[in-house]
Amino acid sequence: MNKEQIQLCGDELYNALTKRHTVKPLTERFNDISMEDAYHISLRMVERRVQAGAKIIGKKIGVTSKAVQNMLNVHQPDFGYLTHDMVYSQGEEMPISQKLMQPKAEGEIAFILKKDLIGPGITNADVLAATDCVIPCFEVVDSRIENWNIKIQDTIADNASCGLFVLGDKAVSPSKIDLSTCGMVVEKNGHIISTGSGAAALGSPVNCVTWLANTLGQFGIPLKAGEVILSGSLVPLEPVKAGDFMSVSIGGMGNASVRFV
Repeated sequence: MNKEQIQLCGDELYNALTKRHTVKPLTERFNDISMEDAYHISLRMVERRVQAGAKIIGKKIGVTSKAVQNMLNVHQPDFGYLTHDMVYSQGEEMPISQKLMQPKAEGEIAFILKKDLIGPGITNADVLAATDCVIPCFEVVDSRIENWNIKIQDTIADNASCGLFVLGDKAVSPSKIDLSTCGMVVEKNGHIISTGSGAAALGSPVNCVTWLANTLGQFGIPLKAGEVILSGSLVPLEPVKAGDFMSVSIGGMGNASVRFV
C-alpha cells in the first residue's frame, strides 16, 4: 500500500469510530495490505484521536488466547493504543449503546507499570520488576469492520479492535500471585459463563507483556512508567448489550464488574 492509501484507511476507520458505522474489511479491498501497512493505518487512526483531544494512557495486547483466536480466526497476537476516554471505574456504568457498535467483553489482567520497558531483550523478570501492580479488568472490544469479518491485518488497522475497559478497585503486587495458574471466573447476569487461567494467554500474561515490550522495542516505542497494559483475554469473547451486568473474579487478585447501558 502507498502512503495515500494508508492515510485514507486510517481516516476511514477514525470516521467509522466517531460516527459509529462499520466498513468493509480492508483485506477484501486491498490484496497487498501487509501487517506493517496495518500498523501504519492504526497509527493514523490513533493520531486522529489524539488530534481530537484523546491522551494515550497505555497499550493493549489482543488475540492472545486460543479461545479468542479460534473465535475470530486470527492466530497471532496484535497490539493497540489505549486512550483516556476508554477507561471506566468499578461501579461506573459503561455506555456501550452510545459509544460502541459490536461490543464483546473479555476478562483479563491489567498491568500498571512503575518503570519504563524498552525492548528488545526484555525478559519476564524485567516485566515483573517494572510492574507496580496487577488489577482485574474487563475489556470491551469493538470492531469498525462489518460483522467482525476480520483477518489479522483488519484488526491491527482498527487499533486492535479497541473499545472501552473497566479496572477493578483492588490492586495487588505481581509478587503476591502466580500469574500463570491464577483462575478466572466470569459471570453474566448472575450466571457463570466461562472460566480460565493465566496460562490461557500465551502461557502467562507476563509472556504477553514481554512480547509487547520486545515487539514495540523493534520500532523504538517503549512501554512507559504509569501506563496501563492490558495483557489479553483469559476467556472467550462474550457479546454484550445495554442492560447486561458482568463480573470477573481472579483468584488472589479480587474482581471487576461492569453494568452496560
